[in-house]
Amino acid sequence: MPGAALSSLEMIRRLVGFDTTSRESNLALIGFVQDYLDGWGIASELVFDGERRKANLYATIGPADRSGILLSGHTDVVPVDGQAWDSDPFAIAEKEGCLFGRGTSDMKSFIAVSLALVPEFLERHLKTPVHLAFTYDEEVGCIGVRGLIAELKTRPVRPSACIVGEPTLMRPVVAHKGKRSLRCRVHGLESHSALAHEGVNAVEAAAEIVAFLKSMARRKRDQGPFDHGFSPPYTTVHTGVIQGGTALNIVPRDCSFDFEFRNIPQDDQEQLVSEVRRYAETMLLPEMHAVSRATGIQFEEMNAVDGLDIAPDHPLVQLTQTLTGANSVGKVSFCAEAGLYQDAEIPTVICGPGSIDVAHKANEYVALDQVRRCEAFMHRLMDHLAR
Repeated sequence: MPGAALSSLEMIRRLVGFDTTSRESNLALIGFVQDYLDGWGIASELVFDGERRKANLYATIGPADRSGILLSGHTDVVPVDGQAWDSDPFAIAEKEGCLFGRGTSDMKSFIAVSLALVPEFLERHLKTPVHLAFTYDEEVGCIGVRGLIAELKTRPVRPSACIVGEPTLMRPVVAHKGKRSLRCRVHGLESHSALAHEGVNAVEAAAEIVAFLKSMARRKRDQGPFDHGFSPPYTTVHTGVIQGGTALNIVPRDCSFDFEFRNIPQDDQEQLVSEVRRYAETMLLPEMHAVSRATGIQFEEMNAVDGLDIAPDHPLVQLTQTLTGANSVGKVSFCAEAGLYQDAEIPTVICGPGSIDVAHKANEYVALDQVRRCEAFMHRLMDHLAR
């Protein structure tokens, strides 16, 4: 017997009500979605993390022996800690034509519309299937989707195209920047600060590398290369966390810091990382080793996501423009799972309701008009897949 149909608004309320901050499990939400799909006779499967504390969900509506279009969204959200919300972030507040709540824009509304319209997808008896993929831990490095993609690669039938529903105001996006995050650990030699010449100051060595990274950032800002489809139109270099030292009168032995590159397609991630390593190895290590060979500098990769870059004249892009009615495409500086799907040879675009400008902030919201536009997009997609 069919399950109960839910409106997009009610589904958004349900999904936002689950606290799926990346540090938490997403299994309660995934269980709800699995039960909902099961109520409509749609089988779904889970791809768990190593601790079986989180899971991706994958399902197909329509003929299972054919490749179709994948609708992909991440279930996790960023923390609300320390943010000044005017309402409960995990309960929808409707005001002035907008729905406020954590994840309304990034990106539970896209998932909710996809699920709310499941009964209509079924009624259309699709000739080409639509696949659903709901992932975990996108916000902390696009972690969960990697396991799902690895599973899809083993299958004879997998999606032929993908639409990732990150917030783009329902405008097709054909490119996003890549991201490479690293941690640098500097190991120096401790000594009394009055005998600083006998030690190797790890904080100062780390600071020199950070300063070099800043010089790279300025060079990219001023000299490019540039791609004016992005904002900013160049590769950015950013240091976000640094820790080191114990007391002012002790030459610090250890210091570590985290930094990242967000690169446009014209810049190669490996070359960017190699430039920093080369500076550390040629300009700093010799001086450090002159005092003690036990000192050193290590770089540890924390996360890497290749950028998305699909040709504007690709059939998927043209289809997405037709479905949205948009006469142009865009590029975004934020990172997404789209680049990973593209790496797996699944052509991908980004298109979803809401604005990235309000994501990750207090009082995040999605406009009801955006929800309606997403519903219209899905109805046009049904028309296309039913032919």
